[in-house]
Amino acid sequence: MRIFSGIRASGDKTLGNYSGGYRQYRATQEQGEGVFCIVDLHSITTAYEPEGLHEATLAGAAMLFATGIDPERSIVFAQSHVKAHAEAAWLLSAVTSFGELRRMTQFKDKSAEQEFVSAGLFTYPVLMAGDILLYQTDIVPIGDDQRQHLELTRDIAERFNSRYGTTFTVPQGVYPEEGARIKNLQEPERLMSTSAGNPQGVVRIVDEPDIIRKKFKTAVTDSEREIRHDPVAKPGISNLIEIMSVAVGKSVDAIERRYADDAGYGPFKEDVGEAIVALFDPIQDRYRALRADEGALRKLLSDGAERAREAAAPTLAAMYERMGFVRLS
Repeated sequence: MRIFSGIRASGDKTLGNYSGGYRQYRATQEQGEGVFCIVDLHSITTAYEPEGLHEATLAGAAMLFATGIDPERSIVFAQSHVKAHAEAAWLLSAVTSFGELRRMTQFKDKSAEQEFVSAGLFTYPVLMAGDILLYQTDIVPIGDDQRQHLELTRDIAERFNSRYGTTFTVPQGVYPEEGARIKNLQEPERLMSTSAGNPQGVVRIVDEPDIIRKKFKTAVTDSEREIRHDPVAKPGISNLIEIMSVAVGKSVDAIERRYADDAGYGPFKEDVGEAIVALFDPIQDRYRALRADEGALRKLLSDGAERAREAAAPTLAAMYERMGFVRLS
């Protein structure tokens, strides 16, 4: 079974990225051949600094390895190192409608926040489809916020197969049952993100332990003094319960039962903070070691890119042939 997922090269990755992405990657690589991509081409669809992209790409690779991706078992590479991704995106744009792209919720949300809206932001989902389909992907471990894009990828694959002959595996999404949409600790109605929301509510994987503890101690909770899972009425405490579930590997119900008789939220918030510190401590150690040896990190990316190019080449060749392009021997 082939597994593919990509993570954007931008900013320090958060607890939300870990919960909805990295922990899934580590788990799914046990099921087959994993292909994990730092999607640096996607990262230029919104305003960015070149130096920041350079750093974020290397940091993104280091974080994949630090959170458990095995370079011997899985393919890890930067998207721009495999030209087939850009080529596939252009070919797939011929079987993607303007109306489909216009309906994408993320485009609507992000474009509303920006004065300059790039064409790349609009066509972002087509590049994502190329990322996935090039590798004949069976399953895509993905955050819930990307569900709409994956459904479009499936539609594109089926349309291409119908129009030009069976070419792509139609992928299935794998979404975490718990922890898919971790929220900002200060604004629990908003997803945790480095690009939006109160920065004091964003927990970064590389945050120092005392900073993590402080952020959880000051996390917003709800007025009732009862821990009960109710995401509509009590988003603050529900978010903390879900975070604790991710940190200790127990169900939301088990966490609720454990703390049901506590008198207040203070001790619970402290426990959640300590659980996240313990979770991130070994990851931070591995991450720092990887970033300290940039040559070795670049070698891992180079090896991964070579393997990715070999894996993608047959699919790209089939796309050109079946679409009627003249190919040179």
